[in-house]
Amino acid sequence: MSSQQIMDQSENAEVYHGDAICKQKSKELLEKIGMPRGLLPLDDVVEVGHNESTGFVWLRQKKRKEHIFRRIGRKVSYDTEVTAFVEDRRMRRLTGVKSKELLIWVSISEIYIDDPASGKITFGTSTGLSRTFPVSAFEEDANEK
Repeated sequence: MSSQQIMDQSENAEVYHGDAICKQKSKELLEKIGMPRGLLPLDDVVEVGHNESTGFVWLRQKKRKEHIFRRIGRKVSYDTEVTAFVEDRRMRRLTGVKSKELLIWVSISEIYIDDPASGKITFGTSTGLSRTFPVSAFEEDANEK
């Protein structure tokens, strides 16, 4: 589904290829929409695209990646394709991101910051369940820059 959606959205999109420029552009986009720059710690990124008119964003990496956000003790899995519709302080209709809760992987469908002053970021599932964490847990580490 994601690949078809990417094809549909790519016509009027800015598209970048290559790991270094893709990582830079993904961090710039996160910053632009008011999200922490360390939210998408991807490796070997081959393509990043953003259709500004629809808000659709996609990132493609060579292989799936698991990352542990140590400050909150959560393991997150990023598929080879991650897609979302972005707007100010919000990523909705997110695909390709899962969080490990106890023994099962839970798909994350929305990430948002309701009140920047609160210092909290919320992760939601399509079933309506959500968890809130400190934004600081997702800031870019010095060794990830």
